[in-house]
Amino acid sequence: MELKINPTPNLDLEQELFRSGVNLVAGVDEVGRGSLAGPVTVGVAVIDSQVSVIPAKLRDSKLISKVTRQNLIPILNDWVKASAVGHTSAQEIDQIGITAALRLAWQRAFDQLSIKPDHVILDGKHNWLVSATDSHSSQKIPITMKIKADQHCAVVSAASVLAKVERDNLMISADQDYPNYGFASNVGYGSANHMSAIRKYGASEFHRRSWNLPTS
Repeated sequence: MELKINPTPNLDLEQELFRSGVNLVAGVDEVGRGSLAGPVTVGVAVIDSQVSVIPAKLRDSKLISKVTRQNLIPILNDWVKASAVGHTSAQEIDQIGITAALRLAWQRAFDQLSIKPDHVILDGKHNWLVSATDSHSSQKIPITMKIKADQHCAVVSAASVLAKVERDNLMISADQDYPNYGFASNVGYGSANHMSAIRKYGASEFHRRSWNLPTS
């Protein structure tokens, strides 16, 4: 049986942008879009053309273990020029919808950055960063979309790890307040035990009540 090898991220797209005159490139990735509970989270990592060798174990956050992700955090903090993570709560998701919630989490992360990027690489094919009616300064930055950027672009891989670790830690903390739902293990996603708990106990304040949650 052929072994599956996880893709190793590179800096090809980032270096292409630097050669075109970009000074600071940000990688952006989201975590928690499909979760039944908890926030949706956006991570941002910023690098410049002097970026050093990619951290050895850096991969898309979904492709590495929890321990590896945690161990990468101090390494990534040294590797990037700036980084931030923004969240939009379950209640806010219910009020404004998931796309607007993603954008709000991005804006919150952007506002925290000590250094603002002049170009963004966004994972996926749908540009949820841009709103025609929003005048926030984060909306005015050029964006390059790339499918599976979290696997292939090192700066986006870094953003995915930063976002995943912070959101997972929030869900582990929430498990203490809402112990019936197994948030420490399922981090809000629809595992069988989580779905069963919602049927038994109903939705908590930490759940996205506008979503199609199980009923008893």
